[in-house]
Amino acid sequence: MTGKLNVSNAVAALMCAALMLLPLYSQLSGNIFILTLFTRIIILALAAASLNLIMGFGGMMSFGHAAYLGIGGYAVGMLAAEGIGSGFIQWPVALAVSALFALLIGALSLRTRGVYFIMITLAFAQMAYYVASGLARYGGDDGLTIYKRSDFSGLIDLGNRVQFYYLCLACLFGVIFLIWRIVNSRFGLVVQGLRSNEQRMQAIGFPAKRYQLVCFVISGTMCGLAGALLANNTDFISPAVMYWTRSGDLMVMVILGGIGTLFGPVMGAVVFLLLEEFLSQITEYWALIMGPLLLLIVLFARGGIMGLLGRMRRG
Repeated sequence: MTGKLNVSNAVAALMCAALMLLPLYSQLSGNIFILTLFTRIIILALAAASLNLIMGFGGMMSFGHAAYLGIGGYAVGMLAAEGIGSGFIQWPVALAVSALFALLIGALSLRTRGVYFIMITLAFAQMAYYVASGLARYGGDDGLTIYKRSDFSGLIDLGNRVQFYYLCLACLFGVIFLIWRIVNSRFGLVVQGLRSNEQRMQAIGFPAKRYQLVCFVISGTMCGLAGALLANNTDFISPAVMYWTRSGDLMVMVILGGIGTLFGPVMGAVVFLLLEEFLSQITEYWALIMGPLLLLIVLFARGGIMGLLGRMRRG
């Protein structure tokens, strides 16, 4: 166990160091694309980490998590379209609306279990997708162009690639630290206990649904933050962000990196999106190669990449 923890810590430290030094490499090499690519990777890693909180630690298999990406992004885009460009307004609204939507979905979905829970979360995400598609004032199916990024009164310039990258990285590290604190708190231990044996936890007096709902709302709020970052990164938001395939991508990132591990979703996002970028440059049929590769990793790397590293050390 100690070896596994040491390997995980070493990999996490190396990954964090590489992410922090990436802008320096980008400037020295003149490779602007790699900074743009990893900004997107970090944002989606944040969304995957938020999903891991409920799926990996809470045992709640949500198949509609990408809805919060879209809600956070649309909150920023719609306010910008109405002339409200302050990030001090846009971002709190994005977090609040994401939290309220998560509260609604969680309150209804947590009345069910298993495949019914998965299908209800998927249904709500698809409802959000179709609502966004019908917003003709804000682009409808074509999406909404954001002509000016969030303004933080000169404290940070989101138009500066390096500053925006480090903001995204700080948000990712902040979310991971918050998840670590939650998981190791009394609240987090109860949530993990409910994942293992909900009936026993209820029998000793814990209000299961209340704990799960709070965890669900925290996760949705975190993903709403990723949505606000995504909208500023692309200067555009569309209903496609909320489509069920994006939720599937987030689930793959979590499982690929290591479900129920702290840095697994980040590792999964990096590997998944780098593979996607590399293969798409080789052939337009890249998905036919990507699918079997992911299948092999899942079959032969139980516990994801982080679990595989642990077993290699023990071997």
